[in-house]
Amino acid sequence: MNELLKTDLEIANSITLRPIEAIAEAAGFLPEELEPYGKYKAKVSLAAWDRLASQPDGKLILMTAMTPTKAGEGKTTQTIGLTQALCRLGKKAICATREPSLGPCFGMKGGAAGGGWSQVVPMEDINLHFTGDLHAVSAAHNLLAAMVDNHLHQGNPLGLDSRSILFPRVVDMNDRALRDLVIGLGSAQNGVPRQTAYQITTASEVMAILCLATGWADLRERLGRIVVGYSTKGEPVTAAQLQAHGAMAALLRDALQPNLVQTLEGTPAFVHGGPFANIAHGCSSLMATRFALKSADFVVTEAGFGADLGAEKFFDIKCPAGGLHPAGAVLVASLRAIKHHGNALTEQGSTWQQVLKTGFQNLQKQFENVRVFGVPAVVAVNQFATDSLEEVDYLLELCRDHGMPAAPSELWAKGGAGGEALVEALTTELAANPANFRPLYHPDMSLKSKLGIIAHEIYGADRVVYTDAADKRIEQLEALGLNKLPICMAKTQYSLSDNPELLGAPRGFAIQVRDVKPSAGAGFVVAYTGDVMTMPGLPRHPAAESIDLAGDGTILGLF
Repeated sequence: MNELLKTDLEIANSITLRPIEAIAEAAGFLPEELEPYGKYKAKVSLAAWDRLASQPDGKLILMTAMTPTKAGEGKTTQTIGLTQALCRLGKKAICATREPSLGPCFGMKGGAAGGGWSQVVPMEDINLHFTGDLHAVSAAHNLLAAMVDNHLHQGNPLGLDSRSILFPRVVDMNDRALRDLVIGLGSAQNGVPRQTAYQITTASEVMAILCLATGWADLRERLGRIVVGYSTKGEPVTAAQLQAHGAMAALLRDALQPNLVQTLEGTPAFVHGGPFANIAHGCSSLMATRFALKSADFVVTEAGFGADLGAEKFFDIKCPAGGLHPAGAVLVASLRAIKHHGNALTEQGSTWQQVLKTGFQNLQKQFENVRVFGVPAVVAVNQFATDSLEEVDYLLELCRDHGMPAAPSELWAKGGAGGEALVEALTTELAANPANFRPLYHPDMSLKSKLGIIAHEIYGADRVVYTDAADKRIEQLEALGLNKLPICMAKTQYSLSDNPELLGAPRGFAIQVRDVKPSAGAGFVVAYTGDVMTMPGLPRHPAAESIDLAGDGTILGLF
């Protein structure tokens, strides 16, 4: 079969995997620090940190992107492939990516373990349940939700106002029918009737806590700080007051330990944690990143969607929380995305050069968004089989003309061998321009000041407008002393603005903040903009229609 015609699953199944014990040994972990889940995946015990903590860190490289199309531009593939390329060239490298969510796997995108010859494997396991981390997050989250309603039913001694409860339930599936609902209907034995909702598990504050916790004690403490709602006196009610955080931590004990797997080329890979970047902070777990940094010369990690979302949150939330100092970044671009932005902004009949030049403005703005944090960056032009080489060369020339180091990337088609030019561009840039990392804002700034800086510096907006509800909630949070927390923006991934139809690099627009919510356990404040939703829906023809199970137990149709 033509290699370019193979599906991701067929490519993954054509590889003979190494035993997970060999992968762990290559990464420097001891046999007693490994908790295998079958032959090819394992968790690394948190006890290993005592041995690793004093070792020097490797170089941390962030994989981010320009504003993507709905199909995505291949960040996970580039993350895995760049790691393989670094290893091929004699570097010890490990990638740290997020776990796929079942919602997108069965919804629009299919599998999410990379693609082509740059995948993490076993890809069926990783895409479908894996080690059960997302189920543990769902269980811990829904335990607290159940205890909230039980508290109301059992007399409500904390005086929790049922109209001000902030904590929904979650499920790891796209299900629009659960966005708004009423619970507790029927007899008095069914609880207190109230309006509530479901979110997808990746939007859960418990997921964010799992990905930012530094150990079991920190996990338990963070869970206790979750604000589930407010009392009738306007005082916050927490999970600790409901005495739920200990049981929640017990459910998450194993989930906090990073998952170790391998790439198609047999290099170690951590796949752990899975918050989305448009509704959460979009980065894999801090524990996985820390373990990887102690075990490799280079750690390549990803942050979701474009640099305005995942990268900003990586730099402003994850790095300060974990004391991380990124050495550089790679910005993924594709002709598909460039044309998407360019076609929307150029007149009909424009030349392809004009279309690319116009669409390039988005890439240029996202490159600036990375550089504002004092981190050197290079552009990876992710090549697809249908791309015109003339157009690829023109895009690379545009990058060079604007002072943006760039290289073509054939990591999907060739695996690590397709990333040698990208490795050369990256290592050259790191040597020439050492990082001087700095977050975008100081923690002592007011919440509105932080929101204004993100909107102006990262999105290009000239103002932020607030609904009355958002204004009142900000006043309330600042009165509670939560103003020192960073901001986690919930915003569309398809535009630098809060309007998904506003493409390119727009200017002169306003960002509307319609609500804010404390995620005190995670350690940030979520600001909701535009029409972004925390429970996606399935498309007209979900990927689930093509996924099947053969009589011999082989999974089919997973891409």
